[in-house]
Amino acid sequence: MADCISACGIDCGTCPFCGKTCEGCYAVQGKPFWTAERLQGNPCPLYDCAVTVKQYGSCAPCEDLPCKIFTELKDPSMSEEEHLAGIDRRVAALREKNRSAD
Repeated sequence: MADCISACGIDCGTCPFCGKTCEGCYAVQGKPFWTAERLQGNPCPLYDCAVTVKQYGSCAPCEDLPCKIFTELKDPSMSEEEHLAGIDRRVAALREKNRSAD
């Protein structure tokens, strides 16, 4: 999973939970471990929107990227600056992924 980019642009290979408590959003259909507590077991809204509703492989082809869901879905342990920087990194990864797919 070292080169895996999640539906929302997280580089799973750099995630400390990769291969331990999380196998990645695609493997668990958008319900990684943190959704059990924070979303009452519902799928991640970014995964759900992109993969389930819009039937994209990820958020990459969406013309609304980054959307309201991206800005509102924030890890509570992050500062606002970290959150915004993370969005920038993820959007850049997704745009690169989308260019590579063309």
